[in-house]
Amino acid sequence: MDRDIEAHRVMSSRANPKVAVVMGGPSAEREVSLSTGRECAIALRDAGFETIEVDAGHNIVAQLTDVKPDVVFNALHGRWGEDGCIQGILEWMQLPYTHSGVLASALAMDKQRCKEIYKTVGLPVVESVMAAREDVCQRHVLPPPYVVKPNNEGSSVGIYIVHDAANSPPQLEASMPDMVMVETFAPGRELTTTVMGDRALTVTDIITDGWYDYEAKYSVGGSRHELPADLPAEIFDACLDYAQRAHDVLGCRGVSRTDFRWDESRGLDGLILLETNTQPGMTPTSLTPEQAQSVGVSFPELCAWMVKDATCNR
Repeated sequence: MDRDIEAHRVMSSRANPKVAVVMGGPSAEREVSLSTGRECAIALRDAGFETIEVDAGHNIVAQLTDVKPDVVFNALHGRWGEDGCIQGILEWMQLPYTHSGVLASALAMDKQRCKEIYKTVGLPVVESVMAAREDVCQRHVLPPPYVVKPNNEGSSVGIYIVHDAANSPPQLEASMPDMVMVETFAPGRELTTTVMGDRALTVTDIITDGWYDYEAKYSVGGSRHELPADLPAEIFDACLDYAQRAHDVLGCRGVSRTDFRWDESRGLDGLILLETNTQPGMTPTSLTPEQAQSVGVSFPELCAWMVKDATCNR
């Protein structure tokens, strides 16, 4: 029997499926994941699901075997949680799970490969290269201004901005990976669009006093979210279209969120994709729950939809 069919059969066999919210884990985004997991667990209980919170350890197989869930709500962020690793484990265990599958998760998490996939369907990106950390510290790999970041982290972890007036290259911390991504700095407004299945929801304009870094993302008052964004119709519609196309070409499932930069002075030519997040944050300051709410989908309804969408073989 096809595993998708079997997954739906298992879920429908219970009037109240047991949901394991997998959260925490060992990545650099552990604290964000714990916040996401707690919020999602509350929402799922409000939606009527029997819900168990699981702080993912290296014994995650044993943890899930003990819990015996009907479905896994993946609330992990960062490496191991949204790069295909946990997805592969869940496929092996034949446990239906939320969000994207192994391949889409791995592609979206690898920023350089993700951009190559974008380009196959004509989605606009800025120039970028992979470079050794030592080389980046010794010379300008690209003409300033540019950005240096880990190729497979999220939440603006490990971001270095090299401004056009910089005389010397950045001195990266030893904790940065041996190979890093260097990309041309894209000026302009920070925009984002959530996709829920086959529907791009809306556009948010993220307003900060500086760079939209980790602190701005997760601190109360760190950023202001204007939604729907006050944009020309052409730009608003392009964000919806590009986000859906990115979701589809990567093979994403469930919910994803694609981030943009828009240089107003260049019109549509100034709109570029930064990345697609296959597991958007679900914290009190997160963008995806806000976007869903703005189109009439409450947070419990959003989480319940994701559970009902869960399958194997994603």
